[in-house]
Amino acid sequence: MPRIALVTGGTRGIGAAISTALKDAGYTVAANYAGNDEAAAKFTENTGIPAYKWSVAEYDACVEGIARVEADLGPIDVLVNNAGITRDAMFHKMTPQQWKEVIDTNLTGLFNMTHPIWPGMRERRFGRIINISSINGQKGQAGQVNYSSSKAGDLGFTKALAQEGARVGITVNAICPGYIGTEMVRAIDEKVLKERILPQIPVGRLGEPDEIARCVVFLAADDAGFITGSTISANGGQYFV
Repeated sequence: MPRIALVTGGTRGIGAAISTALKDAGYTVAANYAGNDEAAAKFTENTGIPAYKWSVAEYDACVEGIARVEADLGPIDVLVNNAGITRDAMFHKMTPQQWKEVIDTNLTGLFNMTHPIWPGMRERRFGRIINISSINGQKGQAGQVNYSSSKAGDLGFTKALAQEGARVGITVNAICPGYIGTEMVRAIDEKVLKERILPQIPVGRLGEPDEIARCVVFLAADDAGFITGSTISANGGQYFV
């Protein structure tokens, strides 16, 4: 039987690439999304991957959504925590709401999604948790104190939970993308992109969503069981850890 994979934020950008790559690798995939019904419907039409709508920031919604996925497809073997948002502002202008929204989705969302799935993985003695963090969780970024904090927290979550899962066959790893050529990044002013962003990247280009997806497929594999608590930095040489 194919492994069952669930990808949060899985119908657009990096998440869509991850969902598609896992399907191409033989997984049965479900893609979660939060709000863009039109994009989700188009994604399902193009890929055949079912999309399920709920907010990862709400624990009860995650419990209910996961139950729907498992009723339709079976127990989840691979969880990719990819969903994330930004609410950028310099710290002296940042509102409590901007802080809370980002932390609730990008950090608490990992708890909300992983906690209901964890007991089943422990019982079956197999699981793959893959958390999509960010280069800015590693190095920090002005104007993103909330986002950088959430993504740094994702790495602490990964390292701690990996120690709990190791003896029951569950691996927990993270990927930190740099600047990836998603729709959002490519919408940045071309002058800013060429003069301020690309010069920071030694390979001289943006990454592609498929390059992050290949990292996920590698970590999700049955034979990746000796890799846990690790972080893959996929940033074109922009930042070394």
